[in-house]
Amino acid sequence: MSNLERIAKLSGFSKATVSRVLNHSPHVSQETRATILQIMKELDYVPNRNAISLSTGQTLQIGMITSSINEIMLPFLNGFVEVAEQHGFQTIIYTTNDDTSKERQAFEDLRQKRVDALVIISCVTSAKEVESYCKYGPIVSWQRMDNPAIGSVAMDQFKGYTLALDHLIPKGHTRIANALGRTYSINTRSRQQAYEQAMQKYNLPVLRQFYYPSTYTILDGERVMRAMLQQSEALPSAILCSNDHVAAGVLCEARRQHLRVPGDLAIVGFDDTELSHTLGITTIRNPIAAQAQNAFHLLSGPLRGIDMPQAELCFELIERTTT
Repeated sequence: MSNLERIAKLSGFSKATVSRVLNHSPHVSQETRATILQIMKELDYVPNRNAISLSTGQTLQIGMITSSINEIMLPFLNGFVEVAEQHGFQTIIYTTNDDTSKERQAFEDLRQKRVDALVIISCVTSAKEVESYCKYGPIVSWQRMDNPAIGSVAMDQFKGYTLALDHLIPKGHTRIANALGRTYSINTRSRQQAYEQAMQKYNLPVLRQFYYPSTYTILDGERVMRAMLQQSEALPSAILCSNDHVAAGVLCEARRQHLRVPGDLAIVGFDDTELSHTLGITTIRNPIAAQAQNAFHLLSGPLRGIDMPQAELCFELIERTTT
């Protein structure tokens, strides 16, 4: 008697029903699923993933492409891995360091059916090339790709940045600097657009000389603060940062230079990480983990035949002591 037959006999259900439970089919009641899973646990039964893959045509594996694993990426990574695991999928992380050949390996794995789907956290491969792989399996991106053929859970950071500007300008800040991310990314362009539109709306100077690109870390924030002090022009009264880690670096270096925060310089971060809470940094709450869940929900239709709703998400200003 096979393991499948034994589980079916002990549970009182058919082999087909047991198979549906093994394959995480939605067409099984919770009560039936719980009964069969309990018997599997008592028998110490471990499903053969290769056999399941052959029977379903799926590997039950989802690839995730990211340039690196850092504090900003972790909430998305952890959120996606958790929800995928709940639905029977494992994840493979492709850490690429912005190497297109390493990114292409992930796309080739999708083409060769080594993974069922891909999630892009960050990549430098062109949107046009990414689109060419969509025919081999579903691809969802957290990075804004600006291509309707690629599923996306990205939020428009223009809106989040505007919240920060609408907070600073009424407080009298007319000279605002910007510590930005990747120069070529859509998010960076959206933030610049939000800033320049707000400055023009209020007839305030657009300080492009105080644009600091490629800032990601605490050390980058410290470097930006020193660079601002070295410029011949008057110090801006506020700075918007690409993330909370950069904001923390700006804050620490400002204090070393005996600047009053927010008296001499107001600081706003982005993401609302634990670091911003600990240091009292005003920030924009970015629902990263919820975007990760939306990414799996978006894949659920093509992978599981189930349409799962997308949560409606928005940015939120969190005011603390740095403004």
